[in-house]
Amino acid sequence: MTGVRRRYVDTRLGQMHLAECGSGTPVLFLHQTPRSWTEYIRVLPIAGGSVHAMAMDTLGFGQSARTGEFSIERFADGVEALLDALGLSRVALVGHHTGAVIALEVAARDPSRLSALVLSAMPHVTPGRRERVRDLPQVDHVRPAADGAHVTELWRQRRAFYDAGQEDDLTRFVIDALQVVDRLQDGHAAVGAYGMASRLPLVRTRTLLLCGAQDAYSLPDQPALARALGCELQVIDGAGVCLPEQRPDAFAEAVMSFVTQPRV
Repeated sequence: MTGVRRRYVDTRLGQMHLAECGSGTPVLFLHQTPRSWTEYIRVLPIAGGSVHAMAMDTLGFGQSARTGEFSIERFADGVEALLDALGLSRVALVGHHTGAVIALEVAARDPSRLSALVLSAMPHVTPGRRERVRDLPQVDHVRPAADGAHVTELWRQRRAFYDAGQEDDLTRFVIDALQVVDRLQDGHAAVGAYGMASRLPLVRTRTLLLCGAQDAYSLPDQPALARALGCELQVIDGAGVCLPEQRPDAFAEAVMSFVTQPRV
């Protein structure tokens, strides 16, 4: 965490927790469900060498305020509230999984606010997808147990997503999940309920799609999203669902190369 600073920012929706590193072009990173800014704990020091890299805790997650229902629209309200409080009229926005869906909603609302948009492993939310996942086991579902067995269950459920030697990353996941253990499903449900089809055509921001080569959940969706957004897709080897943690170097390099391109 060399050079990473952490602080709370007062916004119209309550306090938001923010980690940041570096200076220059502002770039805001949005995490997946049920994570916090620590998903980017290795990315921030790398990105901070080129830009003002910031990672927020999404409204309702981590150390940010818990107000209102969980929905993509509400999470996007939180992003806008933070940017307003920071006095940032224009930023590059980077999101991973749920964070990418939130970033898409921000871009659809006001393209002029974003200098660049990076959507990492964003699911393509369609009626067909809702049908496919309807009867699947709930993601990250645990019931708090008197003997603490739910902590081990969270570890067990996510173990396959992390490589051997990534136990520190998996520990951070469990910590993040326990902070919203009463609402673990709500973030995932918000993605499934999002009306993405009507929002994709509204995106006018220069966009890049990223995805880990081993991300079996999101990789199949990327070609259709690339066509819908008219943008490039970069697939990063050696990573799956946990791309920013498994390949922070390649992830940061792809993001920095894109967001620092001169505007034409």
